[in-house]
Amino acid sequence: MAQNGKDRPPDTTGLFPASRRAKINAGPDPTIGAHLRTLVACTVLAILPLAIHAQDLSTLPEPLVAKVTAAREACSGFNDGEFALEWGAIVRTDLDGDPQLDWVLNEWGFACSSAASLYCGTGGCESHFLVGNTLTSLLTRGWEVVTFGRHRVLLTDVHGSRCGGINPTPCVESLVWDDETKAWRSVKPATKE
Repeated sequence: MAQNGKDRPPDTTGLFPASRRAKINAGPDPTIGAHLRTLVACTVLAILPLAIHAQDLSTLPEPLVAKVTAAREACSGFNDGEFALEWGAIVRTDLDGDPQLDWVLNEWGFACSSAASLYCGTGGCESHFLVGNTLTSLLTRGWEVVTFGRHRVLLTDVHGSRCGGINPTPCVESLVWDDETKAWRSVKPATKE
């Protein structure tokens, strides 16, 4: 039997006073849910600023620091813009199926106060995938890593021209890391930087 007030049988034992029986028979207090939602929202809002500022560059590998430095310089050189690294620009994920987390630097998480589209265009934004010491930069409109059999597969949403169409033509490239050659494998190999 369900644990809400409508499906619960009324208390007929006489163990509780009539006022308490009415509360038992009415079911859970609806304000408890509202209080829990408020508590969760306050907790998230309290933690979120810490997470946003947690993208410390001191732990970032040198090839990715070089990308951030170049982006910061490009922004500064464009009408003295101020560079910001936004939430989600740095991602740790397993790209190759080993126990080590790899690095991804997404330029869609770069912001420049003097140029709204300095880092991205209609073809997407550069994402830089670092596996071991190998850095691969891909122009994507988004990416996701999935497990397919025994492989970790990098799926990238790419410009429609890569599939013989135009910008809005749906086009996805799948890449698998080859640890022996230290390169991404696909039907057509991805470019390495």
